[in-house]
Amino acid sequence: MQSDPELQRLRGSIDNLDAAIICLLAERFKITQQVGRLKKDRGLAPADPEREVEQIARLRRLAESANLDPEFAEKWLAFVVEEVVRHHEAIAAE
Repeated sequence: MQSDPELQRLRGSIDNLDAAIICLLAERFKITQQVGRLKKDRGLAPADPEREVEQIARLRRLAESANLDPEFAEKWLAFVVEEVVRHHEAIAAE
């Protein structure tokens, strides 16, 4: 099964997508670091619950239109937001 060309092709596509996702996440976190510094400079809280609610609703809609489980999209966003807030708290404490 390892040498099945169709399987290898599909796995190659998955590997390429994984690489793209990692690069996109890295870029996202570069931008959220800028947001964290801006929040610190302006005396804003590290977390923004109102924005998070809006983002959850937006990503759930996007997931539905992409035929992706909205619950999965929400879990993914919660994981990312938790990390972003942790970064913002660290920046605020500098």
